[in-house]
Amino acid sequence: MSVATSAATPPVQASLRPRARAAVLRTVLPVGALAAMIAFFGIRCDTFLTLTNLTVMSGEAAPLLLAALGATFVVVMGSIDLSVGSVTLLTGSVTAWLLANTGAGLLVIPAGLAVGAAAGLANGLVFTVLRVPSFVTTLGSLSILSGVGLMIINGSPLPYDNPGFSDLAIGRLVPDIQNAALWAVGCWAVAVVLAFWTPFGVGAYAIGGGERVARLSGLPIARYKVQAFVLSGMTASLAGILSVGQLGSGGPTLGSNLLLDVLAAIVVGGTALAGGSGGVHRTLLGVLIITVLANGLNQLGVGEFQQDVVKGCVVIAAVAITMLPLRRSEVK
Repeated sequence: MSVATSAATPPVQASLRPRARAAVLRTVLPVGALAAMIAFFGIRCDTFLTLTNLTVMSGEAAPLLLAALGATFVVVMGSIDLSVGSVTLLTGSVTAWLLANTGAGLLVIPAGLAVGAAAGLANGLVFTVLRVPSFVTTLGSLSILSGVGLMIINGSPLPYDNPGFSDLAIGRLVPDIQNAALWAVGCWAVAVVLAFWTPFGVGAYAIGGGERVARLSGLPIARYKVQAFVLSGMTASLAGILSVGQLGSGGPTLGSNLLLDVLAAIVVGGTALAGGSGGVHRTLLGVLIITVLANGLNQLGVGEFQQDVVKGCVVIAAVAITMLPLRRSEVK
């Protein structure tokens, strides 16, 4: 018995080593990358570490963090939401239209959240009831929601005149930090609690780690998946609401680059696309990396299209590095 046990131990330990290495990489690499970028851009750009630029970055990071929070829960479950940018556009269009035509004021916030929740509910039901893969479901809704949003504003910017609403996003309750950033950090803290101290959060990791086992354990798989998509829609809609407050209008380009940035932030932060690991606590780090990278490249004069190339390379590199140990173990 002891001989058999000792003989079985080394292979088991060997199989665990790649996963342990991947976990360390997902923790250490993002922190190191962020520190290296801050040092590099701080040396190359005189204005990078100024209070003015830090204020700008806080405003840039807020919508991205909000849109990525709910989408992270979807990814943790092993699915994906490609419609976050379209939900942001649709909600922004509805918000701007209401502000410009009704003078609804702060009542546009619950209206916008309702739009995002409805979009997420539709995605979740199509995914779970009709059993259409999440990639296909949200790819279709991406087109539908974008089209509806553009119809609302007739494909052109729709400005409004409501300084009070704008202050909700660009005001300074805390010096040198936009209010939008405070909203985003507050929602992030709530999301962390939701992820680690609620049945929904625990269930999300269980589903991502092994859906068959989670189903045998009696977890309400379909309900949790629908809730994840509703949450993703609501956080994306909040990103749209605050973006309209920052810009003073709703426009056709709202959320146009958000999908790539959201996926980049989730993956670079250390959440595996296969599900079951990572989470919203890591997404904050990913958002900081993407924001610092974009801001630093802007200050260096790198063009928008070139920045997209860099972001794409960063995403591929992040996935390749964290998955390399696991792939090697499977090949053996």
